[in-house]
Amino acid sequence: METYASLLAAITPTSGETREVFDPATGELIGTAPVQGVADLEAAIDRAEAAQGAWTALPDDERRAILHRAADAIEASSEALAELLSREQGKPLNGPNARFEVGGCVAWTRVPADTPLPVEVLVDDGENYAEMHYRPLGVVGAISPWNWPMMISIWQIAPSLRMGNTVVIKPAETTSLSVLALVAVMNQVLPEGVLNVVTGAGRVVGAALTSSPRIGKIMFTGSTPVGKGIIEASAQNVTRLTLELGGNDAGIVLPDVDPAAIAEGLFWGGFINTGQTCAALKRLYVHDDVYDAVVEHLVAFAKNVPMGVGLDENNVLGPLQNRAQFDVVDRLVQAAKDGGATIALGGDPDYDAPGNFYPTTIVTDIDPHNDLVLEEQFGPALPVIRYTDLDEAVRLANELEVGLGSSVWSSDRTRALEVAARMQAGTTWINSHGGLHPMVPFGGAKQSGYGREFGVEGLKAVAEPHVISG
Repeated sequence: METYASLLAAITPTSGETREVFDPATGELIGTAPVQGVADLEAAIDRAEAAQGAWTALPDDERRAILHRAADAIEASSEALAELLSREQGKPLNGPNARFEVGGCVAWTRVPADTPLPVEVLVDDGENYAEMHYRPLGVVGAISPWNWPMMISIWQIAPSLRMGNTVVIKPAETTSLSVLALVAVMNQVLPEGVLNVVTGAGRVVGAALTSSPRIGKIMFTGSTPVGKGIIEASAQNVTRLTLELGGNDAGIVLPDVDPAAIAEGLFWGGFINTGQTCAALKRLYVHDDVYDAVVEHLVAFAKNVPMGVGLDENNVLGPLQNRAQFDVVDRLVQAAKDGGATIALGGDPDYDAPGNFYPTTIVTDIDPHNDLVLEEQFGPALPVIRYTDLDEAVRLANELEVGLGSSVWSSDRTRALEVAARMQAGTTWINSHGGLHPMVPFGGAKQSGYGREFGVEGLKAVAEPHVISG
């Protein structure tokens, strides 16, 4: 079991280039992170290649047992991991935040270990016989983001290891400590070289990782423009890809809802992790019959959700992780103001206060083509668009090039299912938004990426299908 101090000491570099890491809630210096380069990446790939043969050769049950021991190690160090995550990423300890994320790491390590993937008999008719096996791809290159740095890393690591691959992971530059700590804890029980982490700039380390001919698979969660660059960089090697890219999720509220009953669900759909979630609710279309009531109850709920420094046990909303993201949110809310929208709540940040805090903001009576609606804000600002015609609402929801998640809110499940079938997204939730389950495949439509994570489909995605016929 690690303490926060011992965990931080274990990952603090003693040589080489470093950068200072500051708490986005307070501006306090919390530590230093290594800044590595292409030579470090090549060395990590060397270690992964050297370890891969023995790891693949282990019986599946043994790899599964080792993953469970890794989950045990995460669980034993959960409080230290949560504190480091809160200090570096900014998210509070409580609510659906740091402790929740570390708990998700445990669950998403155990479930791939427990998910059976037997040989599939494809044909057995007395004359023909064929079966499908799933073989390791080799070394998986994983690139994780700064919003859920530990949990999304696990989404990439656990299924890859389960299927006999080894992993080289590059964390986001602004949340390197969180991933270094997670890997350090897991490597207490994993064989040497099976899981490797390399920090550094995306344009240097990330570019070299995605273009390396020694990488069998790239898993990336991040923006669509960066995803397109990865496609180009990997094309020469025909590297397998799973890309979970940007989203701008739409929710449609039908006129039969109970506004008071859905307010809490709407809030957490939009503001989980202070809005810094790929599959958060980012634009909400509400029928005119219930528009004012939905806004009233949503604002009333939002007013009572405390925002502040993450180590304060009372807070459940935190700062933006970095100032660049604060500036994006601020620019888009200003665009809404300039376009004549109403600020029903928030919209008035204190630019001189410490930390990257942007207040919980709800924007109403906004043009459906305002920048705050069309661009992914990735922060605590939710535009609420009024509609009268459902077909028009569905058209607006589907008109963007992205399609990660979506939701439909209604007291009539049959009606909700009908509308959900018309939504262009990888997932459509009914009367909730953004909930994930480790056995339910998750991924995007359109320019929100391709490939699926979680469950049986997620295991198959980090393996090479091999048909044996005869």
